Amino acid sequence: MTTPDRPYLRIATEEAFAPPEMFALYSEHLRDGTIDDIGFNSLVGYFLGSPHPQPRWVVDRLEDLGAARIADMDAAGIDHQVLALTAPGTQVLDAKEGARIARIANDRAAEACDLHPDRFSALAAVSFEDAGTAVAELERGVTQLGLKGLIANSHVRGAYLSEDRFTPIVEALVDLDVPLYLHPTTPPNDMIAPFLDAGLDGAVFGFGVETGFHLLRLITSGLLDRFPGLKVVVGHLGEALPFWIRRIDHMHAKQVAAARYAATGPLRQKPSEYLRTNVWITTSGMPWTDPIMFVRHVVGADRVMYAMDYPYQYDLAEVAEQDALPISDADKADFFENTARRVFDLTF
Repeated sequence: MTTPDRPYLRIATEEAFAPPEMFALYSEHLRDGTIDDIGFNSLVGYFLGSPHPQPRWVVDRLEDLGAARIADMDAAGIDHQVLALTAPGTQVLDAKEGARIARIANDRAAEACDLHPDRFSALAAVSFEDAGTAVAELERGVTQLGLKGLIANSHVRGAYLSEDRFTPIVEALVDLDVPLYLHPTTPPNDMIAPFLDAGLDGAVFGFGVETGFHLLRLITSGLLDRFPGLKVVVGHLGEALPFWIRRIDHMHAKQVAAARYAATGPLRQKPSEYLRTNVWITTSGMPWTDPIMFVRHVVGADRVMYAMDYPYQYDLAEVAEQDALPISDADKADFFENTARRVFDLTF
């Protein structure tokens, strides 16, 4: 709640959940060896198979959309969470299984939002394997369940949303005027080997590399020129792209001038400028003052909003650090609350 000392709400915008049915299905696939995704078997195998208290706690909290989660929010001073289906979500499943899990997840998230409208909003999940089914479920989630956007846990079994087969989903996002949240997962099989060998395939590094690549691919493919109304949200301070934008602009211009790649053509803007027109960035997992201030400077303060990355990175001290950012109270209100309200159309 707001107070005289804090005249704004703290809305956390990248907060994960999982229905138990999804973890039960994952466990079957892990046991039977029926998902040919190295990252899935490494990451999900760890969280569902390790006896260590930390992954056990994470799994427990992912499945909770009630008292335990709300108690954690209260302890951290988080007023509201934007829920999203955790990685890898539906994106390692076939079309039939993915559609079933997406529907369960959307119904479960909507129920939590109805029960606790002041504490939760949520994004829709879909199975990306069949665009028609995905569009129908996205439309149901937004127009019937009141969900606020679409979660995409990055690549779809090695495919990227810049590819033509996903165009109907992009069109639906624009028509519905809701954002796409591009969230990390482990790199696909063609990319993961050297990361896994070094123990760097997950959140420590591989997540950011793969998701930053995905976002940049959306930009350089011309997708945002074809769909200028597409809104994309990405976490972890932009998956490093804000720190690379000058070099990306320079090298992209040289590639276009030389016609080096068929996949890299002229754009209406410099690649960096799409971060200021189509992309919003959250601080999930990056509670560090200097980089937050840098990203606000290079992409615009109105493009950066708060997220925690619950339950994977639940740290009460990070909230205090971001409350202490060297910005005005009005800017803090935008950072913690108002930008999220605008991007996700939050009306609680």
